[in-house]
Amino acid sequence: MPSIADLQHELTELRRKVAAGQRDLLTAWQPILARSAGKSSYARDAENLAAYIALRREDLRKLQEHLSELGLSSLGRCEGHVVATLDAVGQALDAISGVCPTEEALLYPGRANRHGDKRLKLNTQALLGKEPRQRRMRIMVTLPTAAGGDGRFVRELIERGMDIARINCAHDDAATWQAMIDNVRAAAKAVDRPCLIHMDLAGPKLRTGEMAASPGRLRLRPKRDDRGDTRAPAYFLFDASGEPGGPGLRGATGLAGYPRVSVARDWLARLQPGDLVEVSDARGKKRIVNVLDRMGEAHQLACAADSVWLEAGCVLKHLSGANKQRIAAVGELEASPEVLLVHIGDRILLSRSAAPGEASEEDGFAGRIPCAQPEVLDSLCVGERVFIDDGQIGAEIERLTEDGAWLRITRARPEGDKIRPAKGLNFPDSELILPALGDKDLLDLDFVAREADIVGYSFVQTAADMDALADQLDQRGAGNLGRIAKIETRRAVVNLPEIIVHGASRGPFGLMIARGDLAVEIGWSRLAEIQEEILWLAEAAHVPVVWATQVFEQLIKENLPSRAEMTDAAMSERAECVMLNKGPFVLDAIAMLDDIARRMRAHQHKKSARLRALHW
Repeated sequence: MPSIADLQHELTELRRKVAAGQRDLLTAWQPILARSAGKSSYARDAENLAAYIALRREDLRKLQEHLSELGLSSLGRCEGHVVATLDAVGQALDAISGVCPTEEALLYPGRANRHGDKRLKLNTQALLGKEPRQRRMRIMVTLPTAAGGDGRFVRELIERGMDIARINCAHDDAATWQAMIDNVRAAAKAVDRPCLIHMDLAGPKLRTGEMAASPGRLRLRPKRDDRGDTRAPAYFLFDASGEPGGPGLRGATGLAGYPRVSVARDWLARLQPGDLVEVSDARGKKRIVNVLDRMGEAHQLACAADSVWLEAGCVLKHLSGANKQRIAAVGELEASPEVLLVHIGDRILLSRSAAPGEASEEDGFAGRIPCAQPEVLDSLCVGERVFIDDGQIGAEIERLTEDGAWLRITRARPEGDKIRPAKGLNFPDSELILPALGDKDLLDLDFVAREADIVGYSFVQTAADMDALADQLDQRGAGNLGRIAKIETRRAVVNLPEIIVHGASRGPFGLMIARGDLAVEIGWSRLAEIQEEILWLAEAAHVPVVWATQVFEQLIKENLPSRAEMTDAAMSERAECVMLNKGPFVLDAIAMLDDIARRMRAHQHKKSARLRALHW
């Protein structure tokens, strides 16, 4: 253990380095801070961010140990108030050595600490609205298409705890968005509970393109455990609406997400909850399905405990229990796109052509699939990695031609993986030169600037991207619109301080940790580490964070939460907002997240544990 004098000297030297580093950063940021001085009071927040960055350039682990041994702050919770924390530790060391600070000097660090917490709270409120009752964290929910036609469902979302409704501009159109927004605002007024509108710009569509269509076929597949036992049946709808059956429904939200089996209306009308139906499926196998509940005049909810393959013409036999067997046939099914089944070692062509992709029967060549953003291929190099479908499939670029990029599959399950249309593409080794605001985004921004409270900014990579969005908002008279930068690439992480300063200096601002793409870009093993660093940097900058991607994913899709999801949801309370995706059981997920957030508020605030009395 070093002497008190040695610790004082070490702390003094640290404070000198922090002051110098802070000064250099503020000098570099001065043009943007000065330009926005009349619009934003972000300069004080930037001072603390600069101090934190300068502090974290040093390895503080030994100093932290020595300070902890003396019962002093280890600097581990200084993000929101760096200089004040260093001052407080310095005063404590002075007092130990016999130099008593004045009362005013003693009170200053506490006031400065409260100022940092207050600034984060004010900035959060400016972006995300007032703090909900009994929990600190807001809940954002992605609306399905059907939210435009089902006001009752939207009202239930708000009643369960939704604070922000998210609309993804990559889907639907302005008419559907307007219907969603009208339903949200009407429901919020009816229940007397505020709910903001967040609209995500699509950004560059780094996705696989369309595949050629194949005849309609539908697979109903239950969920099974490791032993092969059914842990959740395959839910589906008998549908007499007259529309072709298929994997999802575009009608009322209560029915969204369920596969649909098209049947005749008079046959459906005789089904009752508890009845059984025998299905002769496309493989000639007999399967029994259970009728569960009537969901309107044209739909009946049912479930299957075994896999069922259906195509038009498959026979359905209603077993009524009264020795009467009413027979129907499965109606027309939507044509489904082909898929590429790939194994390790296979080659595929990521094509420049927009023509629908096709599978191949050639040995070792799985087929061709278009790249929805073909200009990205110009930024690729041989040997770089490519990940498909949120990293589930890995590949390496073997060669580049006029036709596109020839990939060799390096990661897939032993039984193979399927590449489907509109699946995400990630290029973690490539320096992609793509504008964050494309032509579609600029058109959509006209609507967003007029109707939304917050704009979500996809594929942000540099400070210049934030300036471009701010300029576009100013041109539309929406300079005060909240904006959230989605952090989803390696380049965005590297440029994060400048992204924050340029974004927060021009209006209400926050960050979204887009964990799906980010994990693929930086590597799964680094996600937890980078997630922590983003949270720390945002707290130092006094800007709110949205914790996003796959929160309660299993609960939302299958109504079966996992233990890992519970822990993830509890940890998410450290952020100012948590985003849930759409799914059949999203209402249950909102209620559970709301309950967890209320409980965790008594146990922690950001990184600090709160020592509520334990009740055994």
